[in-house]
Amino acid sequence: MKKQQNATVADIFASALATCGPQAGEAVGIALSGGLDSSALLHLAHAWAQEHGVALHAFHVHHGLSPNADAWLAHCGQLCAGMGIAFEARKVTLEKNAKTGTEEAARKRRYAALGELCAAHGVRLLLTAHHQDDQAETVLLQLLRGSGTAGLSGMDGANSAPELLGNPDLVMARPLLPVSRRQLEAYVAKHAIAHIHDESNDDPRFARNALRHQVMPVLAQAFPGFQERFARSAQHAQSAQRLLTELATQDLAACLDGDCIELAKLRALSADRCYNLLRHWFGTRGLRMPSTAWLAEMLAQLLEARPDAQLLVTHPECHVRRHRDRLYLTPKLDDLAGMRERDDAGIPGLEKASQEFAWKGEASLAFPAYGGVLHFDAVDEGGQGIDIAWLQSQTLTIDFRQGGERLKLALNRPTKSLKYHYQAFDVPAWERERLPLVCAAQQLLFAAGIGLDCHCLSLLDRPRVALRWVSC
Repeated sequence: MKKQQNATVADIFASALATCGPQAGEAVGIALSGGLDSSALLHLAHAWAQEHGVALHAFHVHHGLSPNADAWLAHCGQLCAGMGIAFEARKVTLEKNAKTGTEEAARKRRYAALGELCAAHGVRLLLTAHHQDDQAETVLLQLLRGSGTAGLSGMDGANSAPELLGNPDLVMARPLLPVSRRQLEAYVAKHAIAHIHDESNDDPRFARNALRHQVMPVLAQAFPGFQERFARSAQHAQSAQRLLTELATQDLAACLDGDCIELAKLRALSADRCYNLLRHWFGTRGLRMPSTAWLAEMLAQLLEARPDAQLLVTHPECHVRRHRDRLYLTPKLDDLAGMRERDDAGIPGLEKASQEFAWKGEASLAFPAYGGVLHFDAVDEGGQGIDIAWLQSQTLTIDFRQGGERLKLALNRPTKSLKYHYQAFDVPAWERERLPLVCAAQQLLFAAGIGLDCHCLSLLDRPRVALRWVSC
């Protein structure tokens, strides 16, 4: 640690780039706001790129939130032009979102724009100017929010964030993370680097600004050098989180049955391992991390409800369901009755009952209102299917089940209700109402999730097709 304290800012930057630097011939991108931190980063990266023969691109995102935004854009362009650095800016418009707020909306749109700029220029390594004080603020913010080890881990030195940057091949590195704000200020003063000041950074209504201007100075006075110790705590949390992720990966693999979790295996784990596994599962599905209280309530309901209960727990981005002692994550879909009411009112939604259509030999027909595509698969000689010529002569209908429908799968098997077949094929209850039926002359031909009715199968040696439904 003492060796790092004695190292110069340029040495720390070069050391960081040595571990995550680009391959020969690859370009590097810089997120340039024009502020002190990113201007110092630009100066450091420019010297490093010249020494290593690396192409450097500077990217600026214009949010339009400040009356000075145009001046900042001009400043960044002039700064890069004077240094011979390729520069491009992207103007973005923020969507008003009361749930996340302006600060979070700006952050998401900024990173999305940076990801787009990197993709346009073939950049696979993006450098940002986050430093040690930023790390301390992040850890303290997460602590105040009651976060677990994932939040207390703070920022990594380098990571990919495809959901944020929209590019799975892009790595975002923070080579100044070991550097304090005071060191950067001294570096900027020494090299007379021009920079702008964003007045929004002074607004205490933003949580990070309140910490920076009202809390951190008090901490610095009472606990000099606390930023470095916070950074060390973040590294310990990162190590702990890696172990938790490794354990969750192993537990999830042991409990998974296809896309669902076997609850019998989940019950064999301790509560802490269950929570760890479920958080990891939500993360692998790209879903918002649930709170500890919500997770505890959900797990209690799933494990304690009676075996035949059709349990549903609502998450902001999905439904959590139980079926035959298995746990499913399913998308949130509108109620069918409500969709039909909106369609009757002239609002695009679900098609009205019994939508008629004709088949003219297409390999497939899409039915967006029913959530999928109907395929017509050619049947090999000797296989079972519907006579093509007969099927093309029919007026066909597609609709969701209304209740009471029956289907016979084979001549030597009895006619059974669709409910019986769904149970036999282990189709969960919530999927049944979304699986359409295809009829001709009021005769059921095909039930998605089950198959063809044997009465429609052709016994003649003619070209035949089988129907197959694929949900979108």
